Amino acid sequence: MSVLSNYLRIALLAAAMTLLGACASTPSAAGKPSASVNALYAQLDQASKGYEVALQQSREGNQQASQLTLTQSLDQLKVAAAHCGTTPGCDSQRFFSVFDRLLRLKDGDFGGDQDLDSDVDPSQAALPTGKTGAASLPEAQRSVTLLHGQKLSELIAMNGPVKAALEMWLTQWRPALMDAYVNYQYMRFEMWPQYESADLPEALLFGIMAKESGGKVHAVSRSGAAGPLQFMYATGTRFGLTSDDGFDLRYDPAESARANAEYINEQLGQFNNNLELTIAAYNGGEGRMRRLVGDDTSVSFYDPRVYNQLSQETRDYVPSVLAAAWLFLHPDSYNLKFPKVDGAPGKIILQRTASLSELTVCLGSSYGMSDGWFRTLRNLNPRLDPQVEQPAGSQLQVPKPLEKVYASRCVNGPWPILANDLHTAVIPTVAYIPAAPAPVAKAERRYKVYKVRRGDSLASVVRKLQCSSVQEVADINGLKHHSISVGQTLKLPDCR
Repeated sequence: MSVLSNYLRIALLAAAMTLLGACASTPSAAGKPSASVNALYAQLDQASKGYEVALQQSREGNQQASQLTLTQSLDQLKVAAAHCGTTPGCDSQRFFSVFDRLLRLKDGDFGGDQDLDSDVDPSQAALPTGKTGAASLPEAQRSVTLLHGQKLSELIAMNGPVKAALEMWLTQWRPALMDAYVNYQYMRFEMWPQYESADLPEALLFGIMAKESGGKVHAVSRSGAAGPLQFMYATGTRFGLTSDDGFDLRYDPAESARANAEYINEQLGQFNNNLELTIAAYNGGEGRMRRLVGDDTSVSFYDPRVYNQLSQETRDYVPSVLAAAWLFLHPDSYNLKFPKVDGAPGKIILQRTASLSELTVCLGSSYGMSDGWFRTLRNLNPRLDPQVEQPAGSQLQVPKPLEKVYASRCVNGPWPILANDLHTAVIPTVAYIPAAPAPVAKAERRYKVYKVRRGDSLASVVRKLQCSSVQEVADINGLKHHSISVGQTLKLPDCR
């Protein structure tokens, strides 16, 4: 990447930070822009036009002039944005809109080493086709950014919901985004080729996976959706995610990515390549979306006829997926730095029996994996129970850098011994014997006699006792039909 391209990224980022500080502006009292506000808007227009001039100069090969024009334009944009925040009546949203437009053009051919029509940095471009395996899948490849002939970045409307989702991914959801990225990089060699062969953009795959499972292969939702891309059983079966020798293929990274790509392409066909409606169908059900959309497949996802009839989950889901995909493509523009991950696939042949849990202990935090390797080992070996020891000679899939770590730490020495000792620890079991309920001592019932008077009824006599019932007194005295007579002697409970 050229020095100028790097400068562009830094300058745009600085402009973004400045723009964010301009949000406090307020409308003018008169309702019309003042002369000072109009002057700022004029500077904004000049900066935008200057940026386009710099692009044209670069295309013509005049890199020196292009750099000078670009520097002047970005400086002008930053200065105007800074003044907007302190100028009454200045609409900061206009600056956001221009910045968003420039952001979409930021991969322009400023240094001669970038393609104006691509979202790809040259350092991240794909190797020539025809190669197989990890060699054809360099880290963070962005080679396919078109969605059925349209640039993915142009299909992502940078509206309020998407911006709000961007903020969530960059703040509260940031740890989940980072975990999803790391998890994805280790499974990328299995998942990305499925999307690539379906001619779908990788960023979309990442966006869906980040929102659905965070890259946890064994994730299961409360509704029963399972796997890294959270297929319901019936939908998974429709796309070939059945049982393979007792293993649910929804948990297989490659198979779930293949099925997801088929589903997305199917729904894009149904909704005339409307990406937002397609993503909504993936979350809320294609039948429901078809009923809401009807014959007008050009309708916006945000049209009240559609949007207001959807669950809050689906309303949040669509912009969240698009925001994660956007950050996957443009992390630097949002002051976001994804960790460098060597996701090349490798394998080990167990030299001694070990479970995935034991391997996690002996591998430790090698290669800076502070959270350990348990999740990665599970993701790459989804058919294995992590607590079950695998026999010597078993082949396991691991990231390639761990091949040497396994040989040095997990074959001989103290770590495998410690791991096995912890794994085989015996936890005492205590048979549960429910305690017998303590006997309740029955208090000896005392009785008294009562002579029936005129006007008495059995109910009125019992009411005076306040400790018994009509039925109990009738049973004690063998009364039939609860009838009593004057002068009759009754046996009554003594309530003292």
